[in-house]
This record gives sequence, structure tokens and C-alpha cells, in this order.
Amino acid sequence: MVVRTRYAPSPTGRMHVGNLRTALYEYLIARHVGGEFVLRIEDTDQERFFEGALDIIYRTMEETGLDYDEGPDKPGDCGPYVQSERVTEGIYMKYAKMLVEKGEAYYCFCTKERLESLKTTVAGKEIMLYDKHCLHLSKEEIQANLDAGMPFVIRQNIPNEGTTSFFDDIYGEITVENAELDDMVLIKSDGYPTYNFANVVDDHLMRITHVVRGNEYLSSTPKYIRLYQAFGWEPPVFVHLPLITDEEHHKLSKRSGHSSFEDLVEQGFIPEAIVNYIALLGWSPEDNNEIFSLKELIEKFDYTRINKSPAVFDMVKLRWMNGEYVKTMDYDRYKEMALPYVKQVIHKELDFDKILELMKTRIEIFPDICEKIDFFEELPDYDVEMYTHKKMKTNSENSLEVLEELLPILEKQEDYSLDALRDVITEYTVKKEVKNGVVLWPLRTAVSGKQSTPGGAFEIMEILGKEESLRRIRIGIEKLKNC
Repeated sequence: MVVRTRYAPSPTGRMHVGNLRTALYEYLIARHVGGEFVLRIEDTDQERFFEGALDIIYRTMEETGLDYDEGPDKPGDCGPYVQSERVTEGIYMKYAKMLVEKGEAYYCFCTKERLESLKTTVAGKEIMLYDKHCLHLSKEEIQANLDAGMPFVIRQNIPNEGTTSFFDDIYGEITVENAELDDMVLIKSDGYPTYNFANVVDDHLMRITHVVRGNEYLSSTPKYIRLYQAFGWEPPVFVHLPLITDEEHHKLSKRSGHSSFEDLVEQGFIPEAIVNYIALLGWSPEDNNEIFSLKELIEKFDYTRINKSPAVFDMVKLRWMNGEYVKTMDYDRYKEMALPYVKQVIHKELDFDKILELMKTRIEIFPDICEKIDFFEELPDYDVEMYTHKKMKTNSENSLEVLEELLPILEKQEDYSLDALRDVITEYTVKKEVKNGVVLWPLRTAVSGKQSTPGGAFEIMEILGKEESLRRIRIGIEKLKNC
């Protein structure tokens, strides 16, 4: 049997982290065993359709590397791959009427007013359990209503007695009382199928063997099972995933600011790092390794190791992981992604490559660059207390002495390359018979105006150049004289 999985998003906006995890796990399950991965667009809920959402889906699939074998733009033998097109072909109505003929479904002509009257409150929540009123209509009554053009839906006919059971590969055997299951609508009054019904029909016709989805669908799975049984079809393997929460253990929502793939990319995260991190939200490999390429994930992924417990979306860990990816990035790609952030804060003619090289191992996400390099554009106004560092054994007095002695030396120095600056300042340090920190701490403070910088005094001065470096040292001297 060929393993076939599908990702079936609704075009309603940006791709939520939970949806991306579903797509990734579906992809990995199929690719791990050399199976097939299908993209299907579920657009039956026309009211929630978001203009441009299809482009978001295609773009996200491409940027994450989740290549699919069949889809709207890669036709196979199971098309169409867009549900609204399948509606036009009459696929869902055909199968709904098959169930009507078998007594597993029935026409319902109840008005909105009547349905409203069936609502009741259970545990503080308003619900509506249909009372099978239209199940008892005669064939003649049904035909008369249809001939009269009365609006109708087609409902699933679930028995009131007995139980329905199914096996989930993560949660095990689950059994529910049929009395708890509502006769859900299969075909709506506009002729479109409901999400649940279209899922079952499409998964069967597209030969889907494994269905992966969030555990919020556990409660509706018995209705799916009843449909498979009604058609006489073999159900797929069900894999329900744990909830993803934020650090406060609340369900990850749009308000968190990082609930979608695009949110994270806009915040400076690398697609490969996002995919790597999301793979670990609920799944863990046998070893303790956490950094995986997509190819390595395909090799390692065993969905039976998915955890039942909620997965916490930890931004601190994602930032760390992203930083690991930045460190090993190809420089040309790194430059392409990082340079726009440099240009946001630096408008002078400086060597951007040298700045970028300094930052490559010192950031976690690209926006971190801005606050770490802004001193290159303009020397910030800083407190002279920064010259005092107990560990370096520096204070205002010896810092002033060092800067005043270094100034004429650096004024004579023409070569401001990294090695030349290191040589001339090391020579001064040796003659003065002091530790490097006594000299380098005040020098770096003067040229940067910051307590922590990407790189030391030599790297900063090489980038600033002679004129600007000397100007900043003179400012430092004046500050120390006036304190």
C-alpha cells in the first residue's frame, strides 16, 4: 500500500503555526516511507474566503520546502483539488444522495425558526441537538417539498443507541455514545458540503491513508467513522496532534504576534529554522539532537513518538535555534537577508560587509542587528561611569590617561586596518606594562559609547575609519575631563 497524506487548508488568511505543523507532519509521514503528499484546497466555506489566501498557501509551501506530488497546480488522477470545483462537478451531492438511498442520511426541510426552538443550554453553553423530525417524512412528502423548491439540507442519520469506536495512533481506542452525536448536516442549503462531509468523501476518493489534524477534532471523528461505515469504506489511520500553547499555556492565538508562518518571517526568522522548531512541537527524536534539516527530518521522523501533552511555543528556544541557523548560513544568503536591517540604521558610507561579518555569530534574529550597530551611525550620548570597570581595573582617571596618551599615537597612524591597529595598540600596552583591558576598555567605550558591542575596539575603529575614530576619542577625553 502506498502511503498517501494530504494537507487541506482553507484559504482564510495566513498559515497558522498549528496548520503548518499539520502540513509538515503529513509531509514527513509520507516522505519517510517514500509515499505521496497531496495539497487540497478546502474552500467550501465561502463566507470565510480571504482574497490572496491561495497565494499565501502556495508561497508558504514553497518557502518551507513542503513540495507536494498533486495539487491544484500539479494535477493528478484525483482532481479537481479545489473543493468548490468538486462542488461544480456534483461530487458531494452524488455521494450524499447515495447515503439517502441507503437510509444513512435524509432530507431536512426544517426552518431556521424551528431549529432555533431546539436549542438548549448545557453546562452554560448553548447547543442544538436535532430531533430527527424530518427523518420520518414519507417519500411522497419529500418529493413534494423538493418539487415545490423548498430549501433543504441533507443530514447524517446517526442511531440514538449503541456506541461508535475508533483507534487513534496517538490517543489509542476512543469510544463515544451515539446519543451524544448530532445528526450533522452533510449538504448545506446552498448546495455546498460541510467541512466534515467533504473531508471524508475527498479523502476516500483521493486514496488518503493517513489523516493528521489537531486533537480538537477528536470529538467529531466518530461522525467521520459513521460516514466511512455508512459508505462501506476503510477509514484512514488517524493521527491527532496535541494543542500548541503559548508560554502562559493559553491556546496560541493571533494576539500572540507569532501565530503564523508569515508573522515569524516578518520578525526575522529563517524558514528552515521555523520548520525545524515546529517539527519539535509535540514530537521528539530518539536522540537529543534538536537541529535538523528537512532531509534529516524525513529520515528521522517517526510519528508514533508524537506526544499527547500540549506543546509550548517557546520564543526563547526558537530565537536560539534561529541563531544557530544564522551562524551556519551561506554568507551571500545571509547578506541578502541581513543587509536591509543594516541600512535601516546606517546611512553613512561604511563597509557593510565588515559590519555584517561582525554580526553573523552575534544575533538570533535579523532585527537584533539594528540595536547592536546603531552606534556606527552616530555616537550615542553616554555616561562616563561606563569607563569604570572593576574587572578590567579601569576608572575615569586611568581611562583619561590612556586616551590622552593614545590620541597622538593614533593621529600619526595612517593604516587603520584591523591588524595595523592591533599592532600599534599592543605596542603601547606592552610599553605601559598594563593588561589589555586597561587600554581596550576605555578605547572601545570612547569609539562606541556602549557597554557591549559586536566586536572590540580594533574592529570598530577599522569600520569607522581614522577621522571618525579620532573624533570620538576626543569626545571621550572631553567627557572625562569634565566629569
